[in-house]
Amino acid sequence: MSITVLVVDDEPIARRAIVRLLAEDPALELLGECGDGVSAVKAIRDRSPDLVFLDIQMPAITGLDVVATIGAERMPATVFVTAYEQYAVKAFEANAVDYLVKPFSRERFAATLQRVRQRLAQPTGSSAQATTQILQALDALRQREAYLQRIPVRVDEHVVLIDVDDIIWVKAARNTVEIHLASGMHEHRGTMVALAARLDPRHFARVHRSAIVNIRRVKAIHPWFNGHHVVTLDTGQQLRMSRYQNEAFLKLVSTRHPT
Repeated sequence: MSITVLVVDDEPIARRAIVRLLAEDPALELLGECGDGVSAVKAIRDRSPDLVFLDIQMPAITGLDVVATIGAERMPATVFVTAYEQYAVKAFEANAVDYLVKPFSRERFAATLQRVRQRLAQPTGSSAQATTQILQALDALRQREAYLQRIPVRVDEHVVLIDVDDIIWVKAARNTVEIHLASGMHEHRGTMVALAARLDPRHFARVHRSAIVNIRRVKAIHPWFNGHHVVTLDTGQQLRMSRYQNEAFLKLVSTRHPT
């Protein structure tokens, strides 16, 4: 029995690579190729493939949008295809969702197909589990997308985009915030509250009403007095932690000493 396949990717070279490998297996039947999310939704609905190779990073309508439009419970077996993005890969691995990282080898493609065959051979009831796994992975990705990846700051007459991973700590300064990097400090117009809401809480913690730290840059935490603590960053900078920031304190401790 053949497995019908749809290939969705906005990059022609990537589509051809998948199609070429599919052609080597006589048990696989290519139903078609799509170069955008709109045509992918229509093809999935009209042709009902058994398997879809679905690129995530497509303009306008992404692979995640395609799944949301079709509905994860109605999606065929899906292999997500992505250029390397660490968080996406971790989300797929954590939820046992099949994926390919471009560029991929013939061996990696064959291993992915083998897992797909095993999934398709499972009883019909197992599709509910597959749907749950996809939903969990996509939810993790959507949460990631909701957080800032880069922050615009003005340098002279130019606007420079700062990667949030490069931030060491942030200080409140009236109607702006000071963003401290290894290369220096930049001012960003906005409030501490607004910025804190847009930073990934797994990586940033507000230790004081006027200070946010990058958890990965914390070197030590020392008790001070009256319930306060002092956070020492890997730059040597020391910041007082409010005694009311217990949640941040626990987060810092558990991050540095995982159980």
